[in-house]
Amino acid sequence: MKLNNYKNIFLAGLLVLSACKPEVDVEPATSGSADFSAYIAVGDSQTAGFADNGLYRAGQINSFPNIIATQLKSVGGGTFNQPLFSEAQADGSGYKKLSSFVNGSPVITDVQATAVRTTIPIVLFTKYTGNNNNYGIPALKVQQITAPQVGNANPYFERMLPGSFPTNNTTYLDFITAKPYTFFTCWLGNNDALLYAVNGGVGETLTPTAQFVPLYTALVDRLTTGGKKGAVATIPDVTAIPYFTTVTVPAILASVQRAVPTAKLYINARATSDLTNTTYAVREATAADLVILTFPTTLIGGTAFYGLTPANPIENKYILDANEVKLIQEHVIAYNQTINSVAAAKGLAVFDAFGFLNNLKKGIVIDGVNLNASFIIGGVFSLDGVHLTPKGYAIEANEFIKTINAKYNSSVPLASVSAFASVTFP
Repeated sequence: MKLNNYKNIFLAGLLVLSACKPEVDVEPATSGSADFSAYIAVGDSQTAGFADNGLYRAGQINSFPNIIATQLKSVGGGTFNQPLFSEAQADGSGYKKLSSFVNGSPVITDVQATAVRTTIPIVLFTKYTGNNNNYGIPALKVQQITAPQVGNANPYFERMLPGSFPTNNTTYLDFITAKPYTFFTCWLGNNDALLYAVNGGVGETLTPTAQFVPLYTALVDRLTTGGKKGAVATIPDVTAIPYFTTVTVPAILASVQRAVPTAKLYINARATSDLTNTTYAVREATAADLVILTFPTTLIGGTAFYGLTPANPIENKYILDANEVKLIQEHVIAYNQTINSVAAAKGLAVFDAFGFLNNLKKGIVIDGVNLNASFIIGGVFSLDGVHLTPKGYAIEANEFIKTINAKYNSSVPLASVSAFASVTFP
């Protein structure tokens, strides 16, 4: 009888505890002071979802703006259309894939383009005629946003325009603001330094800051017409990406010196960091000189002792020498001063991509996974050493979202980075 009484008392206690169980209130996601109903993305290859040295459907789907747009749906975000290549032409412009490893070295092969409509007089891609919210144009510079001829020179832009080569005359600035929108992200300016860098300072120029300032100001002025809100991003130190940190002078020299201990490497390098002085001279290479990722190291010591004698130095197209590095870094700092100043004047959110890449170089942990800026194994950069993997783009999307939430008092949820892939291994 007593056991039954104790049992009844125990059950009654459970009922009381259950009735008193506190409820956890989950704050609903909110848009804060921003209107995300019609979001557009303005930018270059990063915005477009370029990866593995190409623009193709899978990369486009994993673009950081598309990831942002998915997260915006919970706070009133609308449909986000992209200029996707069709499933039948999913390989787009072609790209690179990791095929195998030989003696520990990656073997990277080419996937051929499937969306080329002509190669005469230049390569042009299949036209896109649907609705569009992603205005990412690979290779676009701030320097070009008001130039009407760009729509004929850039095939990624040309495929979005209604006209056909060579009749296009719509400027990028007019193109991106032709249709209504309520919110934007803008990440332009990378190529104003990057294209000079990846070509070893050959064939491309750094956009003068005297041009960058008024053009970037005009860009943001146009985007914020009517008080529209958005987020911009600074430009990272482009010399810190795997394209310039994977193949190094010390590594090449160490390989050569195993056979010839006294060997030295020679390069053709800029004589000074004075932009107006274009004199180049042969000198011994140092660790401060950056070798591009695509440098064919098999050339070293070959015909006429290539690279091992002052009479036949490594060509400057393969090397970003120390003075070129200094010039690039000075320009990037100046560009970022403009970006931050213009954004502050307009009350925009700013993603500090410059600071983020510096942190990434040291290594970060996301969802329990160690990530860094190493080529292939770092998890963030794709096979071209410049653009990102889906996981990398998800991280970028979250960095944008964090700045948006902080600026506009919104609570846009972050994407799950672990749901996105890094480099696909064979």
